[in-house]
Amino acid sequence: MSDLDPAVVALVADLARRAKAASRRLALLTRAQKDAALYAVADALDAAVPQVVAANAEDLDRGRSKGMAEGLLDRLMLDEGRIRAIASAVREVAALPDPVGEVVRGSTLANGLQVRQVRVPMGVVGMIYEARPNVTVDAAALGLKSGNAVILRGGSAAESSNRALVQVIRAALAAAGVPEDAVGLLDGGGHDAARALMTARGLVDLVIPRGGADLIRTVVMESTVPVIETGIGINHVYLDAAADPDKARTITMNSKTHRPSVCNAAETLLVHKAVAEALLPGILADLSAAGVGLHVSQAAAPYAVQAGVAFAEAVDDDFDTEWHRLEMSVHVVDSLDAALDHIAAHGSMHTEVIVTESRSAARRFVAEVDAAAVMVNASSRFTDGGQFGMGAEIGISTQKLHARGPMALPELTTTKWVVEGDGHVRV
Repeated sequence: MSDLDPAVVALVADLARRAKAASRRLALLTRAQKDAALYAVADALDAAVPQVVAANAEDLDRGRSKGMAEGLLDRLMLDEGRIRAIASAVREVAALPDPVGEVVRGSTLANGLQVRQVRVPMGVVGMIYEARPNVTVDAAALGLKSGNAVILRGGSAAESSNRALVQVIRAALAAAGVPEDAVGLLDGGGHDAARALMTARGLVDLVIPRGGADLIRTVVMESTVPVIETGIGINHVYLDAAADPDKARTITMNSKTHRPSVCNAAETLLVHKAVAEALLPGILADLSAAGVGLHVSQAAAPYAVQAGVAFAEAVDDDFDTEWHRLEMSVHVVDSLDAALDHIAAHGSMHTEVIVTESRSAARRFVAEVDAAAVMVNASSRFTDGGQFGMGAEIGISTQKLHARGPMALPELTTTKWVVEGDGHVRV
């Protein structure tokens, strides 16, 4: 883009060229070499807990001084337990099968040509994300294991944490004999730096945005580099007419309160009118007791009054809001069709939950709801690469091309056709 700062464009181009050179060396590494480097990174993170916590404290202090919401501060915070959990996740990635070189399909043709489609790295992956320093390590680990060089562009709110983490990672890679430019941090440069990264076509092979709706929309609209869209999580829990009361309560509570700041938390509760009287007052009381602020539709308001809980009258925008905190929109619907219509109008195609003992209702919900993940009698919090047995994830894709749902190692590869002959020519 002609309006970008030329110095920033040059900075990004240099970073991308070094990443491209590193990616060619990564493509030659064996699984044993990549795994050894990942274990070295994990050990280095464990050893660096004090310095990472100190750097993170700078970010937290700066965030509090700027009035950052508690939910965002929770996403930003790194303590010893979280850092050790991040290091453990790196070890889990090392233990996963290496997707590079996997034969997706292949055959020997009638003329003797051997044709196979194999997984290969993307090359250079740009990550643009917000105040989630754990993403810094997840992206680096998944990038290395899948043979990709990664350029990280974290939000300014986590700049001290990201700087400390990348310093640790690069030093560990260099000590393990892996090019440190396999992980690069795009530090500074303001919005121009992110825009330069997403328009570095030819140097960067893929951009993945991870954050709020505005960030994702900007990257999707302005990028000239191919993008995998990781979406926001306006997720619904629908309590069907045939919902089991105990499952309804526990799934709703876990989906909303287990960790409300993350994208797989539930933001809206939908209840079939046939069970609203029996279920809703008690669930609203439980939510309120857990500190959840309730945004209640006119159809659901009588049950909130019956429960004796404080609530705000829901407005249309509430049902299009990813709260990121202990708040929830509540609505009563007339039917399964009405629930599906509501989700189609307000959902973000991330995760949708149905609680029901009716197999036919579950089948309809699974078939008709448009989402990357659909839960039947299970919490929305399970939409996660680790919970799915994939190891750490780089994001939850809500688009429909190439990858959808939790993006782990196979989703960070593309394929290459390899044809082997013996002097074959086409006639």
